[in-house]
Amino acid sequence: MSVIPTRPARTVRTMRHDPNERPFIVIWEVTRACALACAHCRADAIRARNPLELTTVEGFRLLDRIAAFGTPRPIVVLTGGDPFERPDLPELVRYGTGIGLHVALSPSVTPRLTEPVLRELHDAGATAVSLSLDGATAAGHDGFRGIDGVFDRTLQAARTVKDVGYRLQINTTVTAGNAHELPDILATVVDLGASLWSVFFLVPTGRGSRLGPLDPAGVEDVLHWLHDVGDQVAIKTTEAPHFRRVALQRAAGTVHRPGPLGERLRVATSASGGVRTRPARPPMDVNAGRGFAFIDHLGDVYPSGFLPVVAGSVREQHFDDIYRTSPVMRALRDPDGFGGKCGLCEYRQVCGGSRSHAYAVTGDLLAADPACVYEPSATRD
Repeated sequence: MSVIPTRPARTVRTMRHDPNERPFIVIWEVTRACALACAHCRADAIRARNPLELTTVEGFRLLDRIAAFGTPRPIVVLTGGDPFERPDLPELVRYGTGIGLHVALSPSVTPRLTEPVLRELHDAGATAVSLSLDGATAAGHDGFRGIDGVFDRTLQAARTVKDVGYRLQINTTVTAGNAHELPDILATVVDLGASLWSVFFLVPTGRGSRLGPLDPAGVEDVLHWLHDVGDQVAIKTTEAPHFRRVALQRAAGTVHRPGPLGERLRVATSASGGVRTRPARPPMDVNAGRGFAFIDHLGDVYPSGFLPVVAGSVREQHFDDIYRTSPVMRALRDPDGFGGKCGLCEYRQVCGGSRSHAYAVTGDLLAADPACVYEPSATRD
């Protein structure tokens, strides 16, 4: 019989509140409009704003409902598309911070991202900005973004973000085509003074369905490599909750034998001589629908932006009621009900697998995560 591993506080961080009652983080896609044409775009972003977007007043009401969860209140990230396409963005930020919410921004690097606008939003109360960097060179990153020159503008924007006084987060989407660039991207992330490197593992949805995700062995190699370099910058993963399983295994002394990709990453990192600057930050136990929720530009609520299963609409129900009572959300908070090896895994309570990967590949959001290579002890007995 399998024993579910414990979660030492220094190995995996847990929420300070019941994830059944309130989320840790809420992502609101304030618009789907964006001037870029990113190859991996989850949202199939469009050039013009949708006239059916949540209005400013509806946005205020949504922020009220998020604040109604009480303290500690969820972190709110305003994303898109490109949130800077909304002229009322300063109003939304000012209102949200005025009612006690921590508001962060996730803009695209376009001509709308200027120092005056960043200063206005900082004055309105926004505290953090995340920017995407998906290649170590202009050729790689600009190829992802669909427009030449974005790489150089991203580096400049990152420096401006820091100069204005924001915390800087760098987001990187990992695919089979750019995984080998991760050590060089890491060096840039550290050089820019980012507070957090958020590494997204490609889910084949939206435009991303046309790109090649890593195979499970490659994902495992990258996760172990990220664990090894976590003392250079704080790291979180998106759509790879098995990073927490890796942290627990490594804390227990498990030795990972890297495959070809892992060995290439290890050699490249050793050659670069990365500077170890901080204790590694333990990963956070947050998953789709369990501490995390996404609201699209029309007000539909999803467990994740990469999991296109609607849990409700804020135009029909209060957001807090949707989060707490939706059958979709409740099912995702019960790992014992997951199918295949995820439901049998001794790490299911701390990991649970990527529900988005499971749904994208199988059409079943409760199925086993096909991107995870780990074989639970129950399947080996």
